[in-house]
Amino acid sequence: MKRLGLLRHAKSEWDDMSLRDFDRGLNERGRKGAALMGNHIIEQGGEWDLALASPAVRVKDTLAASGLKMPIQFEEDAYLADSATLISLLRNVKSDPESILVAGHNPGLQELALALVSPLDENKLFEEVMQKYPTASYATLELNIEKWEELDTACGKLMHFARPRDLDPELGPLFS
Repeated sequence: MKRLGLLRHAKSEWDDMSLRDFDRGLNERGRKGAALMGNHIIEQGGEWDLALASPAVRVKDTLAASGLKMPIQFEEDAYLADSATLISLLRNVKSDPESILVAGHNPGLQELALALVSPLDENKLFEEVMQKYPTASYATLELNIEKWEELDTACGKLMHFARPRDLDPELGPLFS
């Protein structure tokens, strides 16, 4: 059994339109959301053997603001990756850790969460993820595999899903 965490980057800065998408950092709400989610992950017992992450500035800033401590492997291919690319990256992790946290972008993270859940294990959390995977959202899955190279669709169960607004209503949508 392996454990997978999925952390979407927090709210990014849009004030400087001269920046490339890759180079955008976090805004104030994003820094607050990343710190809040980091504390939540720690409270949930979220110790991770490895983070597999997009090298985009907003992902790096999210991980830094979260306060999570783990080795981080930045992968160029994780930048705006789709679920198939993320599965490929996970299959190729060499050290075969027990738990990996993927930090990256949507729609890839949401697609990955939905693709990994077995139809027999769809639950209320699955329905929430299907609706929306907002910035700084965090999910954990238990995967019915022994080695990461065995990772395939429909091999897991969604165990936890949290959005910043679940922890602090002020971090919810700005309008209803």
